[in-house]
Amino acid sequence: MKKLFTNLTFQVLSAIAIGIILGTVAPETAKNLKPLGDIFINMVKMVIAPIIFFTIVLGIAKIGDMKKVGRVGGKALLYFEIVTTFALIIGLIVANVVKPGAGVHLDGSKMNEKVAEFAHEGEKMDMVDFLIHIVPSNVVESFAKGDILQVVFFAVLFGFALASLGKFGDPVIELFDRLSHTFFKIVNIVMRVAPIGAFGAISYTIGNYGLSTLIPLGKLMLSVYLTMFFFVFVVLNLICKKYGFSLWNYLKFIKEELLIVLGTSSSESVLPRMMDKMEKYGCSKSVVGLVLPTGYSFNLDGTSIYLTMAVVFLAQVSGVDLSLTQELTIIAILMLTSKGAATVTGGGFIVLASTLSAMQVIPMEGLALLLGVDRFMSEARAIVNMIGNGIATIVVAKSENEFDASKQQAADQNADSSLTSAV
Repeated sequence: MKKLFTNLTFQVLSAIAIGIILGTVAPETAKNLKPLGDIFINMVKMVIAPIIFFTIVLGIAKIGDMKKVGRVGGKALLYFEIVTTFALIIGLIVANVVKPGAGVHLDGSKMNEKVAEFAHEGEKMDMVDFLIHIVPSNVVESFAKGDILQVVFFAVLFGFALASLGKFGDPVIELFDRLSHTFFKIVNIVMRVAPIGAFGAISYTIGNYGLSTLIPLGKLMLSVYLTMFFFVFVVLNLICKKYGFSLWNYLKFIKEELLIVLGTSSSESVLPRMMDKMEKYGCSKSVVGLVLPTGYSFNLDGTSIYLTMAVVFLAQVSGVDLSLTQELTIIAILMLTSKGAATVTGGGFIVLASTLSAMQVIPMEGLALLLGVDRFMSEARAIVNMIGNGIATIVVAKSENEFDASKQQAADQNADSSLTSAV
């Protein structure tokens, strides 16, 4: 019994359940618990940038083969584009078949202040600006802001430079290796308060938005959740089978991370831990360092599904009958904009606003409808994004022969035993 209560899976599950109950019966009290979730996420974010930096630098420096690094990056980006395009198309098909916007009416009222802000940011979105943003003008600022893409870019350059020094760079590699272990130890310490963070975040969500807000847009929510379920257990499962590993075993191995994301609605909250988990699952440090952080910007499967479904939903609500050409245009626009807002706060709404702005056929006012339920769908987006990025890392590692099958077998066995102890 004592072992059960000290199990992180049990603790997070219990915290989420208590948070939902508190948010339902005492919403005003639950709203005040938001700082608990924010503090936990901030504690994780404070170590994300250095962990990504050290992992990438050490991975590249130890490989020493610059062509191999370029090949890994190229494979990862190609995989990201193919899979996210599939996600966009699946979301579009389901939204057209299910028609979640049927019966929901837009009152034509003016956009509230928050929606207007998203719309303004969306109009300013530009792919060229996004590409320029990847290259930092101030590295210290990139680390201070936790800008993942800029940290990745600088880390790749630093890794290349360190690898070219040969034995002269060995003392730096040894130092970075020790610092990397120290930061992962910090993550282990932070994870002890994960249940408290999950409790605070889920309590605030239920207390602030209320379960009653789900009823009018329940069809959209159900459609989004079922579509993401289909994507994970059909599309991603087929990819897993193709590359010779079990989706179910992988999900059991990352079950604690799944629960933390469910409670916090943030896939970033488990990024450092996922990097460690992917290495323990058999992926090499170099592949993990290059693929996983980049995937957080370029491989957002859950976000892609949600975006196409949301655009079609808003068209249906507004009474706009989209032609096939317009729907193909949606996919083309989202293939670009879904990457462009990856590092922007409120990115999902900004992407929607930019897409509507580019199409100029669907009223922006419809965005106000989604504000109330977006928080409840963000958990699904974050979970699918995280699952997809882990699978992408394994796929690239296997394709590069940078995967240790013995570690995977040991991880699967540990996952089975820990799952049994938590039940």
